[in-house]
Amino acid sequence: MSRKLLETDGPEWVRRGVISEAQHEQLLALYPAEANAIGLLPLLGSLLVLLSALSVVAANWQRLPELLRLGLLLATLVAAYAGGEYFRRRGNTNLGMGLVALGLVVFGASIVLTSQLYQLIGYDLTGLVAWAVAGMGLTWLYRSRLLFLLTVVISGIVQGYNTGQLGAFSYLTAAGTALGLGLYWWRRPDALLGGVLAGGLLWQAALLINHLHVKITWFFIPAMLVYALGDWQADRPAGRALQGPPLAAAFLFTLGLALFGESDFYAGQLRAALLPYLAALGTVLALSLVGKQRRGRLSGATDWLLLLPGFYFTGGLPLAIATLVVLYAYSGSVLLRAHQEQNPDRVTLGTVLFVLTTAVAYFKLTWGFFDKSLFFLLGGLLLLGLSWWLQRRAARTLAAANAATATAASAAPKP
Repeated sequence: MSRKLLETDGPEWVRRGVISEAQHEQLLALYPAEANAIGLLPLLGSLLVLLSALSVVAANWQRLPELLRLGLLLATLVAAYAGGEYFRRRGNTNLGMGLVALGLVVFGASIVLTSQLYQLIGYDLTGLVAWAVAGMGLTWLYRSRLLFLLTVVISGIVQGYNTGQLGAFSYLTAAGTALGLGLYWWRRPDALLGGVLAGGLLWQAALLINHLHVKITWFFIPAMLVYALGDWQADRPAGRALQGPPLAAAFLFTLGLALFGESDFYAGQLRAALLPYLAALGTVLALSLVGKQRRGRLSGATDWLLLLPGFYFTGGLPLAIATLVVLYAYSGSVLLRAHQEQNPDRVTLGTVLFVLTTAVAYFKLTWGFFDKSLFFLLGGLLLLGLSWWLQRRAARTLAAANAATATAASAAPKP
């Protein structure tokens, strides 16, 4: 809960009798107003001054003595961290953490510039890995969402440079991101951090698959491990956010199979060794199902429809049609669960997935048979009609959810 929510929705809660006026005032007192705009001015001013100084230094960097370069880097680093700690202790947390984050960025820049100075960065990745490790340490030390997000980005950059420029994969960086930041998120579940962490882990998994030159379907083993972790998380919003990127990747993959699965060559590019792949996928599936069962979420097992390994069958139109059936089953299950939970956001998601699947099916099954003008006319009418019907269903679900909320509020005892 935030003060902004209390200020905007609180009066309505009082009017409905959910809370009293006195309780509203007590809740507001728990979330004191912060002068965020005013607090940002010093940070913006400091950044402008820093950028001015950096532009001057950058223009003359090659002409500066070596010791002066190192001294400038060290002084900037110390000033950023010291300034951040100073403002934190004075109660200006936003400005303080902004300066600490700036110090982390300066630390990485210092590693790069020092390595270039001594011609080390083209041969050794230790310094860049140290940058990611430093970000993880600072995240735990300050328990900062900003540092968490920045460290995920830094780890991705470090891994991208390692694989792209040095031809090596840093398992230490990957393990640090998964274990160090993963454990932090597990103990402090957060929807935003979960989504960003999952995206960062999937990026590193993709880099690993590319580095090892194996079939791209192996990507879904670590991806669905991330998904399975979300099944074990007690905080449902945070767990669902962690599962979002793996599900998005699986849906897009299955959509691609529906579009191009008719070509056996395309499907052949996906076929990993059958027994090892199915064994690995089955292990992750079992881990996911146990987590769902323990958290009472077995209805979410339909998410695994997207991982059906249909590409092991011979390519052709039957494979494309079978994949479309899977997409319909998945999007339909999302819609069904959303209506049962009376969740407007998931109703919208299910509607988009269902309409997208219908568009792909229509294109796939009728493009070669209809005159193009008739193709677009019928397709447009089909999607408009489907959209209208799904919107009516969504409106009914939303109305039912609002009615249930109003009934619960009126039945609540008056303070």
